[in-house]
Amino acid sequence: MSQTPPLRVEVSSTLARLLDQEDTDRDAAITIADHGPKCFELQGIDGGSASVSGTYALSNLLQELALQGRGQLTLDLDSLNGPAPLRIGGAIRERYWDELTRKMDHGSLATVLSDPKGDGVPRLYLPRSDRRSWEYYSQLRDSDYQRLPLDLPLTSRDSLSLNSAPGLLGLAFDAAGEPLPYVVPGGRFNEMYGWDSYFIGLGLVADGKVELARAMVDHMVYQIDWYGAILNANRTYYLTRSQPPFLTSFLRLLADRVNDLDWIERVLRACSREYETVWMGPDRRLSCGLSRYFCRGVGYPPETLPRHYGQTMAPFARDLGMTVEEFRLAYLAREVAPPELDDYFQEDRAVRESGHDTSYRLEGICTRLATVDLNSLLYRYEKDIADLLDRWFSGTLKGLPSSQCWRERAAARSRLVTKLCWTQEGFFDHDTRQGAPTGFASATNLYPLWAGLASPEQAALMVDKVLPELVEAGGVAGGTESSRGPLSARRTARQWDFPYGWAPHQMLLWQGLRDYGYEELAGELAYRWTRMLTQCAIDYNGVLAEKYDLVGCSHEVFAEYANQGAHVRYVPREGFGWTNASYQIGLALLSDSQRRTLDSLRTSDQL
Repeated sequence: MSQTPPLRVEVSSTLARLLDQEDTDRDAAITIADHGPKCFELQGIDGGSASVSGTYALSNLLQELALQGRGQLTLDLDSLNGPAPLRIGGAIRERYWDELTRKMDHGSLATVLSDPKGDGVPRLYLPRSDRRSWEYYSQLRDSDYQRLPLDLPLTSRDSLSLNSAPGLLGLAFDAAGEPLPYVVPGGRFNEMYGWDSYFIGLGLVADGKVELARAMVDHMVYQIDWYGAILNANRTYYLTRSQPPFLTSFLRLLADRVNDLDWIERVLRACSREYETVWMGPDRRLSCGLSRYFCRGVGYPPETLPRHYGQTMAPFARDLGMTVEEFRLAYLAREVAPPELDDYFQEDRAVRESGHDTSYRLEGICTRLATVDLNSLLYRYEKDIADLLDRWFSGTLKGLPSSQCWRERAAARSRLVTKLCWTQEGFFDHDTRQGAPTGFASATNLYPLWAGLASPEQAALMVDKVLPELVEAGGVAGGTESSRGPLSARRTARQWDFPYGWAPHQMLLWQGLRDYGYEELAGELAYRWTRMLTQCAIDYNGVLAEKYDLVGCSHEVFAEYANQGAHVRYVPREGFGWTNASYQIGLALLSDSQRRTLDSLRTSDQL
C-alpha cells in the first residue's frame, strides 16, 4: 500500500483558510451540515502541496491543527482517513480521561469550584470535624473563594440555607496528605457523580488507569464516612440524596488488581455501612421488604434551571397573585409552601436519586415504587459482599454479618422481587399503593440479568419478549414508545424514555447477556451502539455526547436538558464520561467482521 509523504504546514494560516472555506455555518467545526467544496489544498512550508477531501478527513485535519494551536505541524496525511475507531479510542485513552480529571489541590481549586449550575460564588465546604481537610486548605490563599464549615448531619433548615449559598464539598486525600484525583462526567457536570463514577471506572480500567479508578473509590468511601452516603455529586445541593448504588461492583472490579487487603477491608466496611444506613434505612426500606429511591430535601432542586418548573408553579403563582418568578423566589425561601407542591417535589427529588431524571416510569410515583433496578443493585450488593468476604476474609470480618448471612439476604430479596415484580411478561417495578407491577416497559427491567438475580428461565423470557421491544437501530432504548405514551405541548418528552438511549444501560445489558450465555446477542447490541457513536463522531467533528436518539441514531437530542458534549468547537476535548467508557468496552465485544465494518465507515455525505 502506497504511503503519502508527510507535509509540514504553518498552523495558524492553514487553520484560518480551512475554516473560511469549509466551515460554512461558522460553528468552528467541519461536519456534514457544512456545504463547502469538501476539498482543501494544503500548502507545505517547503513548497509541497496536497489535497484533503471529504468531511471526515477535513474534520480530522481541523482537529490536528487546533490541537497544535500555533507554529508548524508535520501532517501524516494518510492518518486523516484512517479508521475512526482507532482515532476515537485513542483520543479517549490519551486525552479525554486527562481532560475530565480534577483535583482539589492548590493549583486546580479555581477549576473545580467553577459551577455553571450555581450562583457564581466560589465556595468550598468542609466537614467541620475533618481536621486533615482544614489543615490542608488553611494553607491556601482564600481571597478568591470562601472556605466554610459543614455541620453534619444536616437538618432540614440547614439544607434550605445551603440552597442559597451552594458550593463544592471536600473529598479524600492520599496517605501523603494530598487531594486525590477524580473524573467528572463533562460539560456542565464539573463534580464527581455517584453512579457515573462506576461506569467511568469501567472505562478507566479498560484503558489501564487503575490507580485513578481506585482514587474514585476512596472518594466514595470518604463520602460515606463524612456525608452519610455516596452523594448524587459533591455539591451542597446534592447532600440530601444518593444515586444508584454500585460501590461493591466497583470494589470487585479493582480488588484483584489492587491486591491491598487493608484497602479492601476499608472499602468493604463502607459498603456494608452504606447498605445498612442508606438503602435499608427507614427512609428507603418499604414495608414490603424491598427498597425505594428517596430524598430528604424539600422544595425544588436548586441545581435545575429556574424555567424547568415554570408550568408546575404557574397555577400556584396565579392563586397568590404573583408572577411565576416571584412565586419561585418566595417558595425557595419557604415564605409560601403549598403542601401539594412539596409533595410534587418530594417525588421529583426521588427521581433524581434514581439517576433517571426524568422518566414517565417514575414521575409522580417514585417514592411508592419498589423498582426493579434498585432492588437488583441491592441484590448484587448482598452477593458481592458475600463473595468478597469469602474471597479475602474466609467468610467473616469482625463487626460485619458473615458471608452466609449476606447470601441469605440476597436469597430473600430475590424471592421478594420475583413475588412482587415478576409477571408472565417479565420484571416490572412494583407499585406499593396499587399492590401490583406497573407494566412500564423500561431498560431497567433488564437489570436482573446484570445482577444475576434472574433464573435462566426468567432470563430466556426477557431475552425473547422484553428485549426486542426495546432494541432500536442504535442499541437499547430507555423505554418503549407504548409505555411512554403520547406526547403533547403539555406532556413533553422525557430524556430517559423512548427513543433515547444511554451508555450505562448498554454496558449493564451487554454484561448481563454475556453472563447468561447470550454473547452473540451482546456483541450485536454493542455493535449497534458503537456504530452509532462512530458514525456521529465521523459526521460531526468527533462528537461523543451524553445521550442519543436511538431511532434516528443521532446525538441531536433536545428533550428536557441540553445534551452535554453534543457541540464540538475545533476539536473534541473530553467526550462524555460514561459514553467514553461504553465506546472502549463496546469495541472489545465486537466480532472481527463488525470491527472491520466500523473501520470502513465514512461520513454520511460520502455514502
